[in-house]
Amino acid sequence: MTELKNILVAVDFNDAVGELLGYAEGLAEKFGAKVWVVHVAEPDADFVGMEPGPQYIRDFKAEDLREVHRNLQSICKTFLGEEVEHEALLIQGSTVETVLEEAQKLKSDLLIVGTHKYSFLHNLLQERVSLKLLKKASIPVLTVPIEED
Repeated sequence: MTELKNILVAVDFNDAVGELLGYAEGLAEKFGAKVWVVHVAEPDADFVGMEPGPQYIRDFKAEDLREVHRNLQSICKTFLGEEVEHEALLIQGSTVETVLEEAQKLKSDLLIVGTHKYSFLHNLLQERVSLKLLKKASIPVLTVPIEED
């Protein structure tokens, strides 16, 4: 089996985040790997060619991003033991491309994502982020089924 040194977990703050991090923790303990927990936020208006708007809106968005990052760090502390080296990253951009770029940048050996259980017809009509990551990734991808409420 290939040795794992860096495990990237892409999260979107759903109820399955604990399960995703549980898989990451188990593998990290076995291989002595570092866990990178990544959440991709919407890109800045400047990035997508739109006007950034008034300063108070930019300040509000910046504070919102700081809060999201604090939540991400809190989730790591809740679901990953202290013996597992980990880091929480909040990155802005297009989800699929940003996750794949970050995986390459961090020299990730494994990508862990959650995947929703939808009907065949739904999946056929609307390709999901996890499926796009699975198709485009150059590293192994562990997909964890997420139960729908």
